[in-house]
Amino acid sequence: MPYFTYILKSQKNNDIYIGSCENVLIRLNRHNTGKVKSTKGYKPWDLLESKQFNTRGEAVKQERFLKSHQQKEIIKRKYKVM
Repeated sequence: MPYFTYILKSQKNNDIYIGSCENVLIRLNRHNTGKVKSTKGYKPWDLLESKQFNTRGEAVKQERFLKSHQQKEIIKRKYKVM
């Protein structure tokens, strides 16, 4: 089963959220229905991008990389989030 790393943007405050999962659409729905504690206060969320990996480990490694301060700033500039 494939795994994904995904990037979301809050419509409420333009915050960026980075995560990993097995099914991006189901996970996005969980974010937008308030079932994810860390993001429920900032919904609704838009999916900006996702990337598929063969293993959970690869997806988590990419998630951690994207969450680094430098990478998160690059993502914010890419999507014009300030």
